[in-house]
Amino acid sequence: MYWVPMELDPALARLSALGGFFALRTGRTPDVPPPALHRAYLPPVPGAAGTDPLDRRVRTVAARLGVTEARVAASVAQQGLAARLWSVALGAAALYGRVPDLDPRLLRWDPDAAAPDDLWLTAVRALPGDAATLHEVVEVGHLRPLAAALRARHPVAEGLLRGNAASALASTARLLGQWARVHDRPDAGERARALAADLLSRPGLRDAGTLRGTAYRRRSCCLYYRVPGGGVCGDCCFPYPPGRS
Repeated sequence: MYWVPMELDPALARLSALGGFFALRTGRTPDVPPPALHRAYLPPVPGAAGTDPLDRRVRTVAARLGVTEARVAASVAQQGLAARLWSVALGAAALYGRVPDLDPRLLRWDPDAAAPDDLWLTAVRALPGDAATLHEVVEVGHLRPLAAALRARHPVAEGLLRGNAASALASTARLLGQWARVHDRPDAGERARALAADLLSRPGLRDAGTLRGTAYRRRSCCLYYRVPGGGVCGDCCFPYPPGRS
């Protein structure tokens, strides 16, 4: 059966059914709105750490995880935001066949909120739901400037951040596939799988790991094993935390 993409509804209601990482608030912001996400990608200003939204996010994550290493908190913070952005974009492409314009100037972001990252889209503008558009919207529009901004502030490796971005995308596709099986939506699951495979083969992500079917193995480690009580993730390059047998 030929499937026809549908228009995005103003509330993006279908995304809410997928869970917290996929849901996106839309419409009018509060009287005192959180900062626009593009501010997090600006170069750091000396002496302005207390008002820098990206620095605030890393500090918030560090406090919640109980870590003192800035690079660990920066890695976890980046992976969390990457997961949110991929979830919204890939979820919309799978269910609607379209993706909302996630221009960083349209997205409001609360750097002090708990996980998952609190995002608020001030205007819903539909874009095509193909892999090229998702690549431009998420990878080019967000993840590259986010990685540059983090590395300008914290000693975190570029390859680690690429691995985080790829891992977040692969995990999002698996979650959508699980949802599709439970809700008898094989079409949505197949769209998510095909889009993720295409995106993971593009520059910026293709060298981050290996995709076999829906299983992904990254070539870097997100450092979560350095969080108190943490360990290695299912797609980690390490079979067990470094330094432990």
